[in-house]
Amino acid sequence: MAKLGNGNNLIFRVAVSVPVYRLFDYLAPDNCGHDNIKAGTRLEIPFGKGKKIAFLVEIASHSEIDIVKLKRVTRILDEKSLLRAKDLRLLHWASGYYHHPLGEVISAAFPVALRQGKPAVVQTEKYYSLTQWGQATDSNQFNRARKQKSLLEKFQQDQLPLSETGLSDWNKNWRPAVRLLMDKQLIQIAQPDSRVKFAESLVREDVLQLNTQQQSAVDAIKEGLGLFGVFLLEGITGSGKTEVYLQVIRSVLERGQQVLILLPEITLTPQLEERFRQRFAVSQCLSHSKLTDRERQTAWLKMQQGECSILLGTRSALFTPLRNPGLIILDEEHDVSFKQQEGFRFSARDVAVVRGKILNIPVLLGSATPSLESLHNVDKKHYRLLHLPERAGNAIEPVLQLLDIRNKQMQEGLSEQLIEEIKITLAKNEQVLLFLNRRGFAPTLICHGCGWAARCLRCDANLVIHYVDRMLRCHHCAREQRLINQCPACKTGELTPLGLGTERVEKVLNELFADKSIIRLDRDSTQRKGSLEGYLKQINEGKVDIILGTQMLSKGHHFPNVTLVSILDVDSGLFSIDFRAAEKLAQMIVQVSGRAGRADKPGKVIMQTRKPEHPLLTTLLNQDYSSFAKAALAERKEAGLPPFSYQALLRAQAVDAQMPLAFLQAIVELVRPYNNKAHIQVLGPVAAPMARRAGLYRFQLLFQSTKRRELHKLFDEALPEIEKLKYAKKVRWSLDVDPVDLY
Repeated sequence: MAKLGNGNNLIFRVAVSVPVYRLFDYLAPDNCGHDNIKAGTRLEIPFGKGKKIAFLVEIASHSEIDIVKLKRVTRILDEKSLLRAKDLRLLHWASGYYHHPLGEVISAAFPVALRQGKPAVVQTEKYYSLTQWGQATDSNQFNRARKQKSLLEKFQQDQLPLSETGLSDWNKNWRPAVRLLMDKQLIQIAQPDSRVKFAESLVREDVLQLNTQQQSAVDAIKEGLGLFGVFLLEGITGSGKTEVYLQVIRSVLERGQQVLILLPEITLTPQLEERFRQRFAVSQCLSHSKLTDRERQTAWLKMQQGECSILLGTRSALFTPLRNPGLIILDEEHDVSFKQQEGFRFSARDVAVVRGKILNIPVLLGSATPSLESLHNVDKKHYRLLHLPERAGNAIEPVLQLLDIRNKQMQEGLSEQLIEEIKITLAKNEQVLLFLNRRGFAPTLICHGCGWAARCLRCDANLVIHYVDRMLRCHHCAREQRLINQCPACKTGELTPLGLGTERVEKVLNELFADKSIIRLDRDSTQRKGSLEGYLKQINEGKVDIILGTQMLSKGHHFPNVTLVSILDVDSGLFSIDFRAAEKLAQMIVQVSGRAGRADKPGKVIMQTRKPEHPLLTTLLNQDYSSFAKAALAERKEAGLPPFSYQALLRAQAVDAQMPLAFLQAIVELVRPYNNKAHIQVLGPVAAPMARRAGLYRFQLLFQSTKRRELHKLFDEALPEIEKLKYAKKVRWSLDVDPVDLY
C-alpha cells in the first residue's frame, strides 16, 4: 500500500465507462485545489494508449498500487460536479442492484455530448416575440404572403416567445418570414425568463371538470406531495388519467418544483407534449433518441440548473438531475419498453421508485393494464391503488366481440364480416383502426414447389418481405438483400409470400377501399423525422378513414372519431414459451381496444380468432383485465414464478458455439459452493430460444430464488470470479437482473 504526502499526490479514484467491475486510481492533476472537487466531477485521464472521460468517485490518501505506476489526471472538466449527492447515491444503488460496472452506469446518466467531455453549457438560442404593433395587427392583410400570415398567427395564438428550435419545428425555412416581419417591426428578438411564476399565469387554459373518482385520485396524490410514496393509478382506457396527471402537476409547479414524466415510446410524446404546452405556461423540455445530441444536452442542463419545469422523456431520461424535484410520473407503467435490453439493463419503473425514495418525493405509475408486479406490490401495501373505473365525460366502454374465422374465406387477413363492418363504419363518416403487430409485407418467402424458405444467413430466423422496397430483411440483425423471383434451390418453383404483415394488409385495403384515405403506421413508415406527427395530425383532423398499424398504435393515442377497432390476428400471442406471454397479450388487447369510442360515439372492437373458446379471451370478453390479473397472479404463485420469485439471466454468445456453452458450464461449477445454503435454482445452460443471432451462437443460464437478497449475494461473491474464468474474455456475456423476457 502506497501512502502519499502532498496535495498533488492525492489519489483520485475514478469510474470509467468500460465493462469491468472496478475503479481506477490516478494522481490528482498538478496544482489541484481539491477542496471544491466533489464526486461526480468529469475528468480527462490517460487510459491505455489514448484518453478517456472518467467520473470522480472519491478522493483518497492512499492506493493499493505503487505510486510510481500511477498516472496523473490530465484535466478537470467541471468547476463543480454536475451530479448531486442523491444523484450519485441512485447510480451507486443501480450499479449494485443490476451488478453492472459503475463507470458505465454513471456514463448512462449523462447525455452523449457530456459523456464525450464537451463543455456543460446551455447553447443559448434566440427567441422571438411579438411587438405591441404585432399584437394589434390583423393577419388578414398578409393574405398574399401566406408564410408571413401563418407565422404572425402562430405568434398571436401562442402569446409566448418562440425559440429557433420551435420555429424550425413549425417550418424548416422560417428565417425569411421572420426577417420580413422584423423589418415590418411586428416581431422582435426577446430573451424570456423560462421560470414562469404562478402569479404570471402558470396555467394557460381552463382545467377540465373532474368526475368523483378522478378528483379522489388527485386529492390523494396532492396530499402526498413532499413525501415518498408510490401511487398506482389504474384507469380503464379513456378514463382521464392524463387530466389527473395535469392537475397534480399544476400543484407541483405551484410549489416551485419540477416534474419528470416518462413514456415508454417516442410515439407518445407529440400528443402528450401538445397537451402539456396547451395547459402550462412554463418551460418544458423533451428527451428521447430522435432528438439531436445538442437538444438532449440542453434539456439535461436546463433541468439540472432548474431553468426547466417539466421534462417529458423516454427511459433514458430517468437519470436527468433535477434541481427542485417534486414528482415522477411513469405513464403506461406496464410497458416492457421501460426495461433496457442492451448494455446497462435497468428497469426505468423500478429505478424510478428507488429514485423517488431517495429524493423523498411521490412516484405516480399510470396504466389501464398494470403489470402483475405492480399489482403484487399493491397487495403487499407497498403501493397505493387509485382506481378510475369509468370513462371520462360521456364516453362509454366499447363492445368487445370475438369473430370466429375458422373455415371462413379471408382476403389477406380480413374476413368478409370484418370487411362489411368496415364499410358500415365508413358510411357513417367514422374512422376504423386495424391492428397487426407485424410490419413488412409477409414474414416468410417460401417456394411452393420444394418448400425452400428465405432464411437469414446470420440468424435462426426467416427474412421478412418488404414489398414496397423490393427487399428481404432480417428484423433481428438488419441484414437485407434484394427480393428474388426464382427459387435458388429448385430453380423452378413458384415463390410465395406466407403470412401477413402491415404492407400486405395495406395493399388489399387500397384495393377494397380505393376511394378512402388509408394510413399505415409502423416503424418503416414513420422513420422520417416529423412523419409520425404529420400522420397523427391528419388522423385527428379527420383526413384519414382507415388507420393500420403495429404496437405504436396500441396505447396512449386519442382518436375521437375511431369507432371500430379490429385486432386482425389475436391468436399469434396465445402460444408462447414465455410465461409472461398471456400478460402481454391481455395488455395489448385491452390497450388496442381502448382506442375505440373515446368520444360521444359508441365503439366496437372485433378480435379475429381461431380460438374463440380460449380462457384468456373469454375472461377479457366476459369480465375485465382485473379478473384476468387475479387469475394470472394465482397461477404465478402456484408455479413459483415472478413476482413471487426473483430471476437473473446470464447470457453468453460467441462465433464458436462451444465457447459460450463451456463458459456457462464453468459458471455452474463455480457457483455450486456459494449456492449450497442459498437454495437458488440454477437452470441450464441451454440454447437461447433464438440460438443464433447476428452470426453469434447464444446460450443462457437462469437463476431463480424466492429470496431476492440471496440471489444478489450470490452475484456479489461470484462475479469477480466469473471475470477470471478461462472463456470470460473469449465470449460476450451479460447479466440481466429481473429479465422481462428470456430471449
